Amino acid sequence: MLTLRALLADPTLELRLLVAGGPGALDDEVVWVHNTELPDPSPYVRERELVLTNGLWLEGERPADPAQFVANIRRASAAGVVFGLRAERTSTPPELVEACDAAGVPLLEISVRVPFTEVTRAAAAIYAEQRQSALVGMVRRGNALAAAISHGAGASGVLAVLRRDHDLPLAVVDRMGRLLAAVGADLHADQLTAAAEALARRPRPLEVELGAAGRATLFSVGAVGDADAALLCLRPVTALDRAERDALDQAARFLSLEVARQQTVQAIEQRFASELLDMILSGAHRAAEVAGRLRAFGVDPDGPLTVCAVAFRASAEPDTPTLPGMVEAITDFFLAESLPAAVAGGSQDVAAVLPWRQSTPDVPDLAARLVAALAPRFPGRAPVVGIGETASSAAELRGPLAQSREAARVLRGRRGGPDVATFGELGGYRLLLGLHEGEQLRRFADSVLGPMREHDRRRGGELETTLRAFLDHDGHWAATAAALYVHVNTLRNRLTRIAELTGRDVGRTADRADLFLALEAGTGG
Repeated sequence: MLTLRALLADPTLELRLLVAGGPGALDDEVVWVHNTELPDPSPYVRERELVLTNGLWLEGERPADPAQFVANIRRASAAGVVFGLRAERTSTPPELVEACDAAGVPLLEISVRVPFTEVTRAAAAIYAEQRQSALVGMVRRGNALAAAISHGAGASGVLAVLRRDHDLPLAVVDRMGRLLAAVGADLHADQLTAAAEALARRPRPLEVELGAAGRATLFSVGAVGDADAALLCLRPVTALDRAERDALDQAARFLSLEVARQQTVQAIEQRFASELLDMILSGAHRAAEVAGRLRAFGVDPDGPLTVCAVAFRASAEPDTPTLPGMVEAITDFFLAESLPAAVAGGSQDVAAVLPWRQSTPDVPDLAARLVAALAPRFPGRAPVVGIGETASSAAELRGPLAQSREAARVLRGRRGGPDVATFGELGGYRLLLGLHEGEQLRRFADSVLGPMREHDRRRGGELETTLRAFLDHDGHWAATAAALYVHVNTLRNRLTRIAELTGRDVGRTADRADLFLALEAGTGG
């Protein structure tokens, strides 16, 4: 860095220090040199420039006052003054020395034998050396960062490379608020959430407030998405010098490679997991493939297995049983619990298959902890978990998977009640539905409700809506008519038409049960 001390250390310049200025003035950065003989150079001097003068403004018919000259350059926030001796003036004027000392402005004297061009040359040489050193450091650091990524050191390896040159508290946080790596920084859940929220803002802030940790500088890490993570330095940007900012920006670019790699791995794992669920639902002819897939996730296919299905309760917002990042959040939970699991997301839920060698009553406890872990990750949403029966091995997973999803579907539709339920805790008719295959249930629903649904489709009718409302109101005519905003006679006509199309009379208990089960079967899965 170009400083007054660095110039004083160059013997070829023959500089002599007359006034040191304020504390640290000799070590503050000098941006460049400015040669002037104007009595007031302040309009032309940049902040932190070093003023070079021979003092010609002291001569002539109207010589300038040294104190005023010093006040002018101090107003411009100059780095100091170099007074050049010449044959006509072989010493620095005492008035100038006194003015600089009073104003706290550094003053240097240069020999009559050395022209100002030598100061410019020395400044350029220092800048060139500094730039070369920065470039060499960037190349060296780039090689180290590339080696860390290629050797699988991950985000932690990138931070370790940074810490070799810069002792800074660092953390890498993704857009879901997950801590990917940290060194010298200890962030709690609220701080991680604040970092994730900052990543989602437009425009993205340069700094983020982290409560007790103070303000942190944010360097975006882009991968497949717009900004998938952030490199956080727990220092405000004003506390970082140019070299530190350059190093952090370089590291953020390499972290983009690591985040992209992790996203690719996660995408492959999720695809494998989704295919696993399809295999389970396909039946016995793919049982061998199921076992192999489970082993790939570290799950023993020959031991007892449990299945949990996770969703969110229905809300006033558009129905979104699953949300982006849900699979990752559930995977993180099981990793923290030291449980291998195959986690796959669908349109209605996220299913997890995991080994379970403990007693069944402990499964709901695990599910309750899962609910507690998911709640802060998805503010404003209420997670629920359905649990199927324990399977003795991978070959028996089809039933428990269907059961867990049915339990989650029931919990999702309820406005209150427990957040966790086993399939056995559901109503009796749901147990009955769960004993049958999905295709069988769909065929049953179509055989009962098919003509009615075709009628609604062709004529834009509301027979199915009417039937659901009638059953929801326990067969009360007046309550159903009020809920549908129709006259009781209109309701009576609709129910008569339903009886004609389905062959079931809502006035008979057996027929009403058929209609109810067909509606439930047609919305399950």
